Amino acid sequence: MKVKSVLVSQPRPAVIEKSPFYELSQKYDVEIDYKPFIRVEGVSLKEFRAQRVEILTHTAVIFTSRTTVDSFFHICEEARITVPESMKYICQTEAVALYLQKYIVYRKRKISFSDGTFTSFIELIIKHKEEKFLLALSEPHKPELPETLKKLKLAVDPVILARTVAAELEDVKLADYDLLALYSPSDVNTLVTRFGVDDLPPVAVFGEGTLRTAIGAGITVLAHAPTPEAPSMVKAIDIYLSKVGRGEAIAPVQLKTDTQKEEFIRSQQHKLLKKGRVRRPAGDSRK
Repeated sequence: MKVKSVLVSQPRPAVIEKSPFYELSQKYDVEIDYKPFIRVEGVSLKEFRAQRVEILTHTAVIFTSRTTVDSFFHICEEARITVPESMKYICQTEAVALYLQKYIVYRKRKISFSDGTFTSFIELIIKHKEEKFLLALSEPHKPELPETLKKLKLAVDPVILARTVAAELEDVKLADYDLLALYSPSDVNTLVTRFGVDDLPPVAVFGEGTLRTAIGAGITVLAHAPTPEAPSMVKAIDIYLSKVGRGEAIAPVQLKTDTQKEEFIRSQQHKLLKKGRVRRPAGDSRK
C-alpha cells in the first residue's frame, strides 16, 4: 500500500518550505495537509476566581505552554493584579521562557527553563523548592506533573488557565488520507467523537499520553514518537513510510511502563526527605 497523503493535526506552517514535513513530502512524494483537531482558549476571570487561587500569595509560576502564559497575564490585567518584580517563572522549555518577553523584561534571575524533558523540568523545580508555586495548567492536562510535585511535597497550587475544545472538522474526509498524525490526547478524543474508531486510516501519535489515550480508545497505532529511534513525529513517519515502501509488516505500537521515570521520582523523594532530616530546627544551638 502506497501512502499518498498525510493529515497532520497541527496548524499549517507559515513557511511550508521550512517545515520538516516539507522535506518528508519531497522525499516520499506525499501530500501533507494540516488541520488542527483542537483549539485552546483562556479561561474567563469568573472561571479563574471560582478556583479560589490567589496569585499574589505565590512566589513563582510554573509554565508548560505559551497559551497559559497568555491567559495568566490576561487574568492579571483583567483582575487588575500587579505581579511583583520578585515573581519567578519556571518554564518547561526555552521557547516558553522567551515568550514571556511579550509581557515582562527578560531577566535570567527571574526566568529559568529546562530542556523540555520531564526529568530536567522536575530537577529545575526542585532547585527552587523553597518557593510557593502556582502551577499553570490547561484542561485537560497530563496528571503526571501535578501528581509528581505532590509526591515530592512541594508547595504547589495547580490552577486551570486554559481549556481545550474540539475544532470544527466538517470539511475533513478521513477517506482522503492514508495516515493521521495526532499530537495530543485531546486530538484523539476529538477524532473518536467526530469519526468513531471504525475504518480509520493508520495512526501515528506523539507523546506517551496520546499513545495511552489512543490505545485505550481502541485505535491501532502504527508509529510513535518520541523514542530513541524516532525523537520527532517527522522521524517516526519517515520510518513508517520507509517500511511501507519496502513492503514490511508493521506491528502495532505497545504501551511500555517507564520504569526509569518511576525510579527518578523515587530518588528525588528520597533526596528531599534526606535534606529535610539533616536540616536543623530553628533555635538549635548545638555546636
